[in-house]
Amino acid sequence: MMSKRVINLKVRITPEEQEIISEKIGRVGEKNISAYIRRLVLTGHVIEVDMSDFRELRRLVSIESNNLNQYARRANETGSIYKADIESLQKSHKELIRLLGEILDKFNNMQ
Repeated sequence: MMSKRVINLKVRITPEEQEIISEKIGRVGEKNISAYIRRLVLTGHVIEVDMSDFRELRRLVSIESNNLNQYARRANETGSIYKADIESLQKSHKELIRLLGEILDKFNNMQ
């Protein structure tokens, strides 16, 4: 199958510019320079996202889900749930909301 992309554009850059472009391509996870430049030109921007915040959020959600399952299991077995368990779950939930707020603030502050 023949590619739809048949026009070849040439751009001259310095070795320093090539290094900067390569670093940026690596940070945003693009496959190659052609795909990166196409995305940049066609959309006007390429967003670089620090995924560590999302990994932390996923970790906290997993912990909260496991705790909630344990509390539900205990409630089904005994017919009651401990106040400390509810307070722990509330604290964990507040931390999730705080972290999610920080992530959203970072997105809102992107330029």
